[in-house]
Amino acid sequence: MRAAILTEAQNLADEDVAINKRMAEHGAALINDGDTIIHHCNTGALATVDWGTALGVIRTAHEQGKKIHVLVDETRPRLQGARLTAWELEQYGIPYEIISDNMSGYFLKAGKAQKVFFGADRVAANGDVANKIGTYMLSLAAKDNNVPAYAVVPTSTVDLSLAHGGLIPIEERNTDEVLGIQFQGEPIAPKNAKARNPAFDVTPNRLLSGIVTENGVVYPPFDVNLKKVVKE
Repeated sequence: MRAAILTEAQNLADEDVAINKRMAEHGAALINDGDTIIHHCNTGALATVDWGTALGVIRTAHEQGKKIHVLVDETRPRLQGARLTAWELEQYGIPYEIISDNMSGYFLKAGKAQKVFFGADRVAANGDVANKIGTYMLSLAAKDNNVPAYAVVPTSTVDLSLAHGGLIPIEERNTDEVLGIQFQGEPIAPKNAKARNPAFDVTPNRLLSGIVTENGVVYPPFDVNLKKVVKE
């Protein structure tokens, strides 16, 4: 029984890597030599197995010899971008700079970023995407400045039983993650302050240029084209 469980676990891990690498090849084709890319949250090997989704795309483009630069959103309040994504980029030798989440609009409007990439925790049948909080605002800024925004997801993340993203439940996490932020060793919020801490938001499909999957890049209309790549 132990051997069978270990074998199955290894098979699942190997399958995940193979899927991620196929996604990475499709996504890397969207990146041009010289692009600066804004990346949100953590979507690399630390989030998946060995390779990653959106960060796997960036890594593949780099390994193809494309000269790229990454602007890494901090991803408040858990700071996965600053803590995890930045560390991974260092391991791969990919040039990057950390920016606070509210700086993305500036770089997009100034023409200093050419692509936006992020992952997703769940995708509805119409292409609405639930991802780490802040993805919606980033996608809005990208759309307003005509910068393509792509979600990179395995087809297992697509839930065709959900008609739209409004049906995806949003987790509210402990508010200590917000109120516990310190400056020079002291909490920045008043002692009796209250907070809200939704962990995810939903990005409407109209803000996405495409959804990258292991079976290819899906373009609008998502409600029609997602069904073509998802094997039920």
